[in-house]
Amino acid sequence: MANVWNKTIGPGGKWSGVIGKGKLIRFTAQEAGANVSIQLFHARDLTERYNMPDTLKAQYTAHLTRGHVLMSDNGRVLASIVEDSIGWHDPLSGYTSRAATDAKYGATHYQELRNEWLRSGQENFAVELVRNGLSMRDMMPVLNLFSKVFCDEQGDMHFSLTHCPAGATVTLRTELDTLLVLSNTPNPLDPRTTYPSVPVNIEVLQADPIGVDDFCVNYRSENRRAFENTWEYHALLS
Repeated sequence: MANVWNKTIGPGGKWSGVIGKGKLIRFTAQEAGANVSIQLFHARDLTERYNMPDTLKAQYTAHLTRGHVLMSDNGRVLASIVEDSIGWHDPLSGYTSRAATDAKYGATHYQELRNEWLRSGQENFAVELVRNGLSMRDMMPVLNLFSKVFCDEQGDMHFSLTHCPAGATVTLRTELDTLLVLSNTPNPLDPRTTYPSVPVNIEVLQADPIGVDDFCVNYRSENRRAFENTWEYHALLS
């Protein structure tokens, strides 16, 4: 697989960019305890974006891993999870706010600390959305890569502190031209009181063509229908 591009996103960092269909996006945690929050939009029509409720209910799950797909609100597949070394990524907890970041880690200000101030996911997403012609009204649920959040029998949510080791990887395959927006900021449910964000490397590689035995296509019948909707879209464009 040819390497197209790579970049390391530091603690508190943000990034956005359009990645064409048929690419692999490999995320690698450089240290233990990583969390990268991502949003996905269809680059050709930014009104189409990742739909968390449909993604979870169609695949009968409350976490995401290899075989699962990230469905759009038009019933198509934005991206598939084709590789995953840790088996659980959190689609429920959302992103950090300014108020929550100050309350947990202490108030910091750019004017005093410059690039060492502690960023929140909400602020990072707001900046990147505006850069891409969007706004705060386009904020959506995120997928928190590398984080495990689970519920006990009473329905209380818990964050697993030991879930993500150094070197953990997860790879998405783009099925549509996709605008990826990300924030390397803590999971809101992470109980640590020191800002725990760690560097994460992103690689974009060329994916192999999808075969009839593709794991994600065949994971569930609902997945196949979403792929068929996506293939129909591409066939009509070409």
